[in-house]
Amino acid sequence: MSNPQFWSTPFRYLRWAAHERPAYMGACLLGLSGPVFLATIPPIRHALGDVDPEPVPLTYPIPQGPRVIPQGYEDQ
Repeated sequence: MSNPQFWSTPFRYLRWAAHERPAYMGACLLGLSGPVFLATIPPIRHALGDVDPEPVPLTYPIPQGPRVIPQGYEDQ
């Protein structure tokens, strides 16, 4: 039984894949770059002065005092 070509000569296989299957190769490179960006982009962003936004409120704030009823919209 022979070994698969990838495990016996990985760089030769990657070169073949880049020439014969460029869409697959590009998709793999893009997918592998995600964790790298996840680890490097936030520290760079914070070092440049970008701050995280305030969290979105999960409840509607209840106004203090009595409810103000708008005037001038009564049915006539």
